Amino acid sequence: LGLNHVSRRWATTTHRTACCLAAIPGGADGPSGVLVGGEDYIEYVHEGMTPPPLPPGFEGAKKIPRRLISAIPRRELHPSSKGILITTITVLRQKKGKFFALAQSELGDVYKITLQVSKEDKSVVTKMTVCLLDTLPIGIGLNISKLALLFVPAEFGDHCLYQFDAIDIEGSAVTCTSEQTIAAYLKGESRASSSEDDEEDLFYASPENAAEFAPTFRPTILRNLHKVFTLDSLAPVTSILVGELAGNEVSPQLYALCGRGPTSSFRILRHGLSITELAVSELPGIPGAVFNVRDEKSGKNGKFYDRYIVVSFADATLVLSVGETVEEMGKESGFLTTEPTLACSALGNGDKGGGICQVYPGGVRHIQRGSVSQWHVPGIKKIECASANESQILIALVGGELIYFELDPLSGNLMEAATRDVGADVCSLDVGAVPKGKSRSLFAAVGCRDSTVRLLSLAPGSLLEQKSSTALGTTRPHSVALSNDLDSDTTGEITLSVGLDDGSALRAGVDPITGAISTSPSRRFLGARPVAVSRVTLQGSPATLLLSSRPWIGRGSSSGKGRHAMAPMSYAPLDHGCSFSNEAVREGIVATSGNTLRILSVGDNGGSDVVLGAEDDEAFNSNRVALRYTPRQMCLLSAKISTPGTSSAAAQSRKILLALVESDYNDFGEEEKKTMGFDGTGQLNKSSSKKKTGDSNRDVDDEAMDLDDESDDENTNMEEKKEVGDDDEEDEEDNEARVTPIRGPFPSEPGRWGSCVRLVDPADGCTTLECIEMNRNEAALCCASVRFHSRGGESLLAVGTTTGMTMNPLCHNSSHVILYRVVNGERLQLLHRTQVDDGPVLSLVHFQGRLLVGIGKTVRLYEMGKRQLLKKCELRGLPTMVKTLQAAGDRAFIGDMMQSIQYVRYDATANRLVLVAKDRSPRPITCQELLDLNTVAVGDKFGNISILRLPRGADVGAIDVTGTRALWDSSREDATPKLETLCNYHIGEVVTGMTRASLVAGGAESLIYVTVTGRVGALVPFSSREDVEFYSALEGFLRTEAPRPTGREPQAYRSYYSPVKHVIDGDLCDAYSQLPYEQKQKIAERLDRSVGEVMKKLEDTRNALL
Repeated sequence: LGLNHVSRRWATTTHRTACCLAAIPGGADGPSGVLVGGEDYIEYVHEGMTPPPLPPGFEGAKKIPRRLISAIPRRELHPSSKGILITTITVLRQKKGKFFALAQSELGDVYKITLQVSKEDKSVVTKMTVCLLDTLPIGIGLNISKLALLFVPAEFGDHCLYQFDAIDIEGSAVTCTSEQTIAAYLKGESRASSSEDDEEDLFYASPENAAEFAPTFRPTILRNLHKVFTLDSLAPVTSILVGELAGNEVSPQLYALCGRGPTSSFRILRHGLSITELAVSELPGIPGAVFNVRDEKSGKNGKFYDRYIVVSFADATLVLSVGETVEEMGKESGFLTTEPTLACSALGNGDKGGGICQVYPGGVRHIQRGSVSQWHVPGIKKIECASANESQILIALVGGELIYFELDPLSGNLMEAATRDVGADVCSLDVGAVPKGKSRSLFAAVGCRDSTVRLLSLAPGSLLEQKSSTALGTTRPHSVALSNDLDSDTTGEITLSVGLDDGSALRAGVDPITGAISTSPSRRFLGARPVAVSRVTLQGSPATLLLSSRPWIGRGSSSGKGRHAMAPMSYAPLDHGCSFSNEAVREGIVATSGNTLRILSVGDNGGSDVVLGAEDDEAFNSNRVALRYTPRQMCLLSAKISTPGTSSAAAQSRKILLALVESDYNDFGEEEKKTMGFDGTGQLNKSSSKKKTGDSNRDVDDEAMDLDDESDDENTNMEEKKEVGDDDEEDEEDNEARVTPIRGPFPSEPGRWGSCVRLVDPADGCTTLECIEMNRNEAALCCASVRFHSRGGESLLAVGTTTGMTMNPLCHNSSHVILYRVVNGERLQLLHRTQVDDGPVLSLVHFQGRLLVGIGKTVRLYEMGKRQLLKKCELRGLPTMVKTLQAAGDRAFIGDMMQSIQYVRYDATANRLVLVAKDRSPRPITCQELLDLNTVAVGDKFGNISILRLPRGADVGAIDVTGTRALWDSSREDATPKLETLCNYHIGEVVTGMTRASLVAGGAESLIYVTVTGRVGALVPFSSREDVEFYSALEGFLRTEAPRPTGREPQAYRSYYSPVKHVIDGDLCDAYSQLPYEQKQKIAERLDRSVGEVMKKLEDTRNALL
């Protein structure tokens, strides 16, 4: 047979609920065979295996077991009628003849499985042991590395990496063996009507039998593992809201409801890099600049660290020495502290000790080997600005005269090399950084007050010769910086960054040979203040720090394909900044803000989690707020806050709050869990687990996690590292590393829900103000902010609930609409509950001073009464079930669960809701967003986003003001107008939420959507015909030129359910930057543009969104 042929060699029956299996090592490494996981049991199966040995005491049993099977330990509170399914199994081979397996259940409990072989025949398994390891988030797999690490890719929520503390736990953990399981089967009553095989199958098919003999446990915090790293994941995102609700930030935040069950969370996403604040110190005044001076001697690893931090004031200079502590230096530093510093740098390459140079308004000061030499400005002129690196100094005098100094490599002294008058006042300049392996920078950038930036040569044969220039229009340059790309030491370009007075930043490429500035520079608005530019280091590569009303960082792509990434920093505005490095902070930033000096690092973990420049994701950072149940929906509330001691209306202010509804199926409420003795944190069970595992973990096999010496990895020694100590003395970090989400007890009957309504304050870090638990088995599924005219326009919270709802079959006991009012912006006060019929309440919306409610197949309009809501009118007979509702004026768009959008208008004269139009295509709607009075965007369960619009004039005859139209004419199916499909696009994932918002202050609105896998995407509208034609042509060329990893045609994929219409594939267009330069040039020529112009167009479109 060929390699592509498979023939069946052997087959056998397994447990009827078997759903996963894992291969056991064979040959000299183990007995071979497979482990099969099912409900309540794990079975070992091998070709031609003999019946397992009888357990002690059952040698003369009449029954003969044929399965080597073991039950799994069960939770104490788990109902005996419910089985526990094993969802994944993995096997790790440690050494020759030594291995173990891990299995995880649907509740998250992880078990260790060991097999005992016969002493006479190593290929015969005689016993199987299953013991509890720990409780982890439910994953889609268990991945054990060679370094004693366990990675759990979560089904929903964050993915986690764990370190093993102990693995030889058979003597201390809750354990069940195959002998106990077989003994329980032999004790069972025999059935005369069944054969032995059927009787054994029936015994193992009953969860009650497993519950009788399987050992039980209560889940606790992690005992044998501890968490070392968390990979953030938003999956699944159930709803999204965009707005600047924090109150003190420039750009809006993205608020997302994420997760499921115990891993649920409320995420606040901010576009930008997360910043860790390492130190903050007060300064005696407001500084004008800050510099770093590296040490002349390299560190232990050969890198140079900073020796001084120099802070310049209007009339003085402060020198801080960097060591184990930061201390102020006096005259012993050699700096002139009575004058402001314009530039300073360490000279030389560190081997010959070139000293330190300081540029101040009156001259240049060279500090070397304890002696000081100075160069004074001739006449009464002053130095206006300066720049310096390891071997070059360039100063600009008042009037536009430039003077260039170089370091003599032989004598170590500074020498005046050239002068030039540029003919205009200089406001900024930069000599650039010395490339790796070179002795000097070849170019200097000079920004002049005549709104030009000039590039001058610093090559020995053409000192200060102008190579190129660029005009900036009406604005002036505030700062300039030259930075080398990742591969600038070979053939890479040099990047010129210019900060402008109008708050914009300009970036252009510079030819490293000719010094020509590219003709298509990229320009981006950063803030309301002039932009200060400086060079920093990020992940070992050069980057640019841009400071305006918000700090930004930009750098080239890590792939070297020409793409430039830029993202804001999620931090307060900074005035001045530069790079900083020492042994504790390898890549930091020292900056000033007001009269404070701050040392920062990019990223939460000192820069280890920076993703700026990644190929697919923008730089976002998130804050996480843990939730109790799965979040369903959220809405904004406006609450009045009264100042204590005053009663006037003028003393009242408004506060924006967020209301969240959470609910979980097959779960108990918080009070019921406490009554049952369940603790979701596992802390209550910590002491009991310590008593059981006290001293038994001390005798641990040191080779329990050892791998085979013949492994490919030399560092694959997985020695077990069990630390023995008193758990009461564990520090806070260790406790956080051992906290794990634990699912609550599983109800024994269907229709049980746990639910709550939560009120959070977005201005205070989204802290929870109040959390109200729902009644027993009552689930809050939707919420909305409503302003009844009868209440004077006060913002109330309406919550739709369903009691005793089951999914299959879909039924419920009752439904309610609950109204709350917000008291002083702190808590919720119940006004009344209104019971509704006709189905579950899945959607609510404010509608013309009333409340429009979607109840099953009915849409009903309510007015507020004193004791309950008052029904005003309704529209019955909708196709399946109302899933979404949105209103604008007298119009409402109703999203049906199976039959797309229904367009309804309210006839105030007749007090009725009239169906105006519907969609001709059946779409299972999951979310919708109004774009204008006649247009709505919808997302469906098949991963499509569509834009639907009401045809012009379709609603003119919807409301019959004459009363002459026959009733049967108005309800005919063929007489109902159909919505037009403007756009259609296949995302590829279930779209769970969308909103219309702008992600930058003052920017154009885009359609932001989220998916079930945690993706956040956007559809950006085009505003010109030129953009449409350009991107249509680019997309057409890339359909044939771009690589296809899966081999599928891009247009066919985007037309998976219906043909793509009027939407450009942005992911495909973005692949242009990943193509080889020859293909880029070929496509650009067909577009009648240059490669730089195409790249600039792509970047401008991306910058318009973020």
